[in-house]
Amino acid sequence: MAALWSRTRQSASDEALIRSLYEEHGRALLAYAVRLTSDHAAAEDVVQETLIRAWRHPEVLVNGKGSIRGWLLTVARNIITDRYRAKAARPTEVHESPANPPVERDHAEAVVDSMFVLEALDRLSPDHRDVLREIYLRGRTVTETATTLGLPVGTVKSRSHYALKALREIYSAKPTALKEVAA
Repeated sequence: MAALWSRTRQSASDEALIRSLYEEHGRALLAYAVRLTSDHAAAEDVVQETLIRAWRHPEVLVNGKGSIRGWLLTVARNIITDRYRAKAARPTEVHESPANPPVERDHAEAVVDSMFVLEALDRLSPDHRDVLREIYLRGRTVTETATTLGLPVGTVKSRSHYALKALREIYSAKPTALKEVAA
């Protein structure tokens, strides 16, 4: 019981010490922190952290060595320096803008879809695959594809039609096809 009473009495004296520190040095400490941070809210946080450190080390304040205000200002400067270094060590934050839109969804689904499309293309005949590759991957017209592959225009149209039809059938069975690809 005596230990509890002693701890309560010590806590009350520590609180009184911190209150008197704040009343005597709070304004100067805040002005100094605002000058160093250029941010009033951040400066208030620094003052609070400084007083917490003073509360944790009351022996420094009552030992009679040096100036109390000097110690508080040094602690505040060290806190600001530590925060600045910690912020510099982190990557810079990129704010949302039209040039940097937020990530809306995970790209994993697109990767799975592209793997599925590649697998589906491998299931097509080489003639059908060549026509789709020229038209959709290389962006050629039907006439340009016919010229490149040495085929009549009608044959290119027919092969693209049947190739897309085959892809639709494969795509409609996507869950089953994905299990086969994974196996």
